[in-house]
Amino acid sequence: MMMWLMVAISTVKAASTDYVGSQTCVGCHQDAAEAWQGSHHDKAMQHATVDSVLGNFNNDVLPFNGGENRFFRKGEEYWVYIAGSDGQYRDYQIRYTFGYFPLQQYMVAFPDGRIQLIPFAWDTRPESEGGQRWFHLYPDQTATDPFFWTNTGQNWNHMCADCHSTNLQKNYDADKDRYDTTYSDINVGCEACHGPGKTHVDWAKQTVSTESTYHFGLTRDVKQAVRQWVHREGNPTLQPKAIEQTDQVVACAQCHSRRTQLTESPHSVHGAMQGTSNASAEKPSGANAFLEQYRLSLITDALYYPDGQIFDEDYVYGSFLQSKMAKKGVTCTNCHDPHTAKLKMPEPALCQQCHNASDYSPQKHTFHAPDSDASTCTSCHMMETVYMQVDLRRDHSWQVPRPDLSQYTGAPNACTQCHEDQDDKWAAKQLREWFPQSQHQNPRHFSIAFYANAIGHQDAMDALAYTAQDGSESDIIRASALARLAGNAGDPRALSARQQNRVVALGRAVKHDSAMIRLGAIAGSEGFGPAERWQIISPLLVDPVLSVRSEAAGALVTGWSALSEAQKERLTAPLAEYMEIQRYNADRGFGRTNMGNVYRAQGNTQAAITAYQGAIAVEPYFENSYVNLADLYREQGNEQLALQTLIAGMKAQPKSSALPFSAGLALLRQSSSLHSGSHQKEALAYLQQAAERAETNAQYWYVYGLALEPQDVMAASESLHKAFAVSGNPQHLYAQCDVLARNQQDAAVTKALTQCLNTLSQYVPAEAIDRLKGQARSQPH
Repeated sequence: MMMWLMVAISTVKAASTDYVGSQTCVGCHQDAAEAWQGSHHDKAMQHATVDSVLGNFNNDVLPFNGGENRFFRKGEEYWVYIAGSDGQYRDYQIRYTFGYFPLQQYMVAFPDGRIQLIPFAWDTRPESEGGQRWFHLYPDQTATDPFFWTNTGQNWNHMCADCHSTNLQKNYDADKDRYDTTYSDINVGCEACHGPGKTHVDWAKQTVSTESTYHFGLTRDVKQAVRQWVHREGNPTLQPKAIEQTDQVVACAQCHSRRTQLTESPHSVHGAMQGTSNASAEKPSGANAFLEQYRLSLITDALYYPDGQIFDEDYVYGSFLQSKMAKKGVTCTNCHDPHTAKLKMPEPALCQQCHNASDYSPQKHTFHAPDSDASTCTSCHMMETVYMQVDLRRDHSWQVPRPDLSQYTGAPNACTQCHEDQDDKWAAKQLREWFPQSQHQNPRHFSIAFYANAIGHQDAMDALAYTAQDGSESDIIRASALARLAGNAGDPRALSARQQNRVVALGRAVKHDSAMIRLGAIAGSEGFGPAERWQIISPLLVDPVLSVRSEAAGALVTGWSALSEAQKERLTAPLAEYMEIQRYNADRGFGRTNMGNVYRAQGNTQAAITAYQGAIAVEPYFENSYVNLADLYREQGNEQLALQTLIAGMKAQPKSSALPFSAGLALLRQSSSLHSGSHQKEALAYLQQAAERAETNAQYWYVYGLALEPQDVMAASESLHKAFAVSGNPQHLYAQCDVLARNQQDAAVTKALTQCLNTLSQYVPAEAIDRLKGQARSQPH
């Protein structure tokens, strides 16, 4: 048995005169401290001791993938015998615990300062519920997966530490590729939510005047936004008498959100903006304040269903922002005790704080048996999803069940999730009978636009532009609609009505008060040429919110060579902030790749190569760095080195679809210049591999189909038809008919062409069909 020696990471009390530690707070705030002790926040992270470790480390053995993983002790120390990235089993000392219910994870410290979460977790639920066992969190993953336990997806320093400890300083050294991470409290303590406490303590000791402090010396005011809820005639729910500004939701959202961290302090990069209008701008508040330090993930197909319900983990904030609750001023502590983090009271009393019980009774609203699970508010409006195999989490967008939309979008709904023997059509009919006057039967819903965009429907752009400008929608939905407008902008000199709608939506968004909507406009402007994109989003280079102006700079630098000297000067300061953000994230492949993209745009080729190679070194399974480096080599005319880079990437990340796609294109270019049949055959193999792996990537099927045409017309036709089936884009169907028409050789092709033209006639004018038929007649038989 090999011993893997470790050194302890320097996660000791961080050097900060502003943070005083949770123990300092206990003397004055005993009730809050007692409520907090034993909570999820208190147990977010602990040193591995007999008091904190819940798993069975008494030489317990768990077989997995033909090996035996052992959990054991050496005196007071906890150890695990598991396989590393090289497949070799070693002993690793467990230094820390992570969480406590319904599962507990364990962490190992490495000599370079990394702390990694092992792949096995302890199910802390009672044995009667299937708990008290070891299980593998990601049983299908290999060493090339980002979430393999020694890789970046399971790295505490970058992925977890900021939310599980207080006053976290990552302290990553990019040159040495090592960490010296520190914190004030190992867990989520008082100052994680309230802010550093020194001035508050000084205020309590009366060493500073009341006039010189904000909120008793604390940097955050975490009160509830609504002091009084009132009844208004004709409304079944209480309404806010007034909504006050509060930092509470943002304080919670800093951890309870799916986001990318930009900086440890929003002020740490603002020095680059001194002398601009931002330096004197009013302090951002609310959601805008959140975007000073983080970049929130929007409603994308990877994270959410088309109607905004959670698909992947979103940690609540992205859901909550969609809700009517958020718009009305509801904050987290209206439902949750801020210190225990538990619900303040059981259902239905919790909901009846605002919802009149008489209007939401089983007879009037649920239409299910009183006191049954089906009659509870959360069963219909906060569906549960299981993550990490045992962790049930509720959707905080408070969706109204819409089986009528599920029929089209495929999003789940509470009705058929429970009534599995029925379908969406049945459920929609039932709801119409129960709620004939309901406004929630309106077929105009943003999910239709999002779904249309996902399948490439030709009317998606109009629908998205409408959603983006709909003031009744939440900011996150409008921002997400804007982001989905990204794509091929077409010729700006001859804009279609559809493209004009897009431009109008983007132009209005750039001027919006919501930083989230302005961010959506930046993403949605992708596809325009440098001049047009500059015209649309350049005003955001002096935006008061860090994430907006830095994102605008990152978007506009791609057109650096076409910018005037005056434009480059305007770009300099926010671009410096953008680069500082990437340096902060240089422990990840995306951070170094983004830096490489900037260097490349500015013509600093060697710096770009160094950055891409650095990205590959710190995260060898991150495919984008290989693709971008290969593109740079291709621009230099070195096709061979470009291909070698892509092949190296495929070895490092064998599940990638982007890498074989790029390799296939590279080989096609070589076969064209060298007239090499072997290169073409190999290119087709790569393109096929890419299309089959991506499955729903219409572009891959389209390119593969066109490349197949010289070799196999029917196979080309099938591939192009798959592109159309995935995207719904008539251009793909037209390409299929075009290939068949110009290669009409036998009865099979003629039959396929007839079927193709019949389908295409539903999408294009008769003149286009006649043109294709004429092309087919002109072919020799």
